[in-house]
Amino acid sequence: MSPLEPSIKTWSWFFLVLYTILMFILGLIGMKKVKNSDDFATARSSYGPYFLSFALIAATASGGTFIGIPALSYSAGVSVLWYAFSYPFGVFLGFFIAIKAIRSSGSEFGTRSIPEYLGYRFDSEILRLTVSLFSLLLLFYLAAQLLSAALMFNKILGIEIVPAITISSFLLVLYITAGGAHGDILTDAFQGFLMVILAVVVACLFFTGESVEGGFYAMFQRLEVLDKNLTKTLHPTNVYVSSWWKIMTIIIAHMPIGLLPHIGNKFWALKNDKDQNKLFYFSFLLSLILPCVAFGGILARASFGNTLFESGYTPNDAIPLLFASVFPPWVAGLIVAGILSAVMSTADGLIVSTSQIFANDIFRLSFVKRFMSDCDPQIIDRTALRISRISTVIIIFFAGLIAWKGQGNNIAILMWNGVGGLTAANAGPLFLGILWSRATKHGALSGFICGGSCFIILKLKLLQPMWFENTVFESLSLWLFEQGDNPFSCSSIGAFISIIILYFVSLISLPPTKEHLKKVIPKKDLSEICNTKVDSDKINIIQFNLKSRL
Repeated sequence: MSPLEPSIKTWSWFFLVLYTILMFILGLIGMKKVKNSDDFATARSSYGPYFLSFALIAATASGGTFIGIPALSYSAGVSVLWYAFSYPFGVFLGFFIAIKAIRSSGSEFGTRSIPEYLGYRFDSEILRLTVSLFSLLLLFYLAAQLLSAALMFNKILGIEIVPAITISSFLLVLYITAGGAHGDILTDAFQGFLMVILAVVVACLFFTGESVEGGFYAMFQRLEVLDKNLTKTLHPTNVYVSSWWKIMTIIIAHMPIGLLPHIGNKFWALKNDKDQNKLFYFSFLLSLILPCVAFGGILARASFGNTLFESGYTPNDAIPLLFASVFPPWVAGLIVAGILSAVMSTADGLIVSTSQIFANDIFRLSFVKRFMSDCDPQIIDRTALRISRISTVIIIFFAGLIAWKGQGNNIAILMWNGVGGLTAANAGPLFLGILWSRATKHGALSGFICGGSCFIILKLKLLQPMWFENTVFESLSLWLFEQGDNPFSCSSIGAFISIIILYFVSLISLPPTKEHLKKVIPKKDLSEICNTKVDSDKINIIQFNLKSRL
């Protein structure tokens, strides 16, 4: 495989500068829309469903989708398509369950973050702070995005990894500190549009067998020659797609990811409640287009053979090198900007939502309540806005350090090593908290802690099979130990634990009062709650009708 043509680097620089200028302009437009800290955090009720759909799918996809998944499909072949096309179903199933409750809390209480929503839902400051601090695991998610951008700069522009990470971080600081959530959404919508086009281009390359002599069918013959496992439905040795259980865990693990702070906060930006279904269905349709980039990894394997396993390359290079080999220099340069869009679109939302841990969940809701309760609200708001912007710079700095340490890791897996614990912990409080009014704050806190702890124990392989030798638990402990290599399995098991613990602890703890439920449940559901008696001798479990939430 020949090195990249100098002309590709020239065009890439041109489009990169153009992209940077455009992002800066959109950031300035966003800054004009920011009047207070709430505007910075949520851009509440500001955008229509179709525009917001592009921003939502851009935040949901990431460098993991556009770099990490093609890298996996390069390594494991067609079986990775199960991963690529199943994760949107998990994400949007989570949306389906939660969108009504999340939107309602924003309208009723002005909530600015998912931790704040959970704090209101369960009337628990401890839970809110616990979720907030645990959300710092999102730094791994952000680091994966910075590393994705750095790889693009490195392979296409020839910039070393550390300076490339620095440039990526600078671009984010440039428009996020100014425009906040408005800057995030405006840039994400543009980036999402580019990502859809990019995914369609990759699909066209795949189905025409571009760059493989003989076309589409010859591509599969080439894969068979390289490794027969590349064309199997399930790859027998790949830790992520070797069984139907592992495919199912991909769906389960992604259900809470749609409610992570950088994605869930997009719900509050929707202008009209009547447009929720439009947002949901159009976003879902677009989300099924983006995984087409996985085809690029398969095509790259047929085109380049095993070259990317050699020194100087990694499977993460599959997509950028494929484009560089197929397209004219100016087109390859334009596509580099598209991939960079995929990376930045997730990173900017992560930064905004993570900054709210400090500005909103810690400062505004805890510190102010205790030490500044008599202070002028305008001063508090300006201080929160200042904290948001300062914390943005600090967050990017630490994420850059993690990205530097994480060089050589698969982008998608680096991301999940951090975010998997958060999704596991959130599963119980978010889903049962929405679907079951009997869920209590003690149950939510217990479920959150146990779910997150379970992920950590399994992922770090702290549960040793030798402890259970010659007991009835020996086989189970060995199976659990093996799951440690797969963050999706660890997250799914942790999610089950979170839900189960919340359920049983809620049954033995005091139920939420009728008055509290009236505050936190949408008004149209109040009649069901108010007409149900909470008897101390006999607990009535209220199961909300899911259809009424949509």
